[in-house]
Amino acid sequence: MTALLKMNIAVYTGTFNPLHIGHQAIMEYLTCSMDFDMVYLVVSPQSPFKDYMKVETGIGRYKAAMEAVGRHPELKVKVDGIELDMPAPQYTIKTLDALKAREPGNDFTLVIGADNLMCMARWKDYKRILCEYGVAVYPRKGYDMSAIRDSLMSECSGGKAGGSGADCGSKYRIMLMEDAPIVDISSTRIREGIAAGHDMSSYMM
Repeated sequence: MTALLKMNIAVYTGTFNPLHIGHQAIMEYLTCSMDFDMVYLVVSPQSPFKDYMKVETGIGRYKAAMEAVGRHPELKVKVDGIELDMPAPQYTIKTLDALKAREPGNDFTLVIGADNLMCMARWKDYKRILCEYGVAVYPRKGYDMSAIRDSLMSECSGGKAGGSGADCGSKYRIMLMEDAPIVDISSTRIREGIAAGHDMSSYMM
């Protein structure tokens, strides 16, 4: 039997309500300009930081993501519903651990924006995320990715990750997507535009 090839997977999580051209640009960059074989687009039923998001909309957003990605067969993207069957809260570390348990032969790296890197210390087991999986960070207007990375790197001294029992090693794994495009659109803006009766189709993926 032929052994399965090890893949380097970018894990892009979010509520994606809805998917738009900014998300698409990031996914294209990950597989075309970085060393990732595939992007797993993980649709979250509810973010721990977004209490207003109704859990029951997760299935609908998952189906919408499947349709959107299906319109772009050139993308190396798999829409993954792994969080839909996980008990709340959907902490990112739980998702990454579940993916690794499901596919132990693959490597997984979390994809986040510079704004999320800025508040990374609020995330559950964030040290484990940075040490065991690593992050690929895309730019956001108003955020100095290099400065944020340097601040985080300064706290990792090779000790144990808080409460996890995992050895951090000498440093966190933080990759900056410095040349990635910044698309000035958000899902919130699209939803507001649609609610106001505007045609937002040019922003949709």
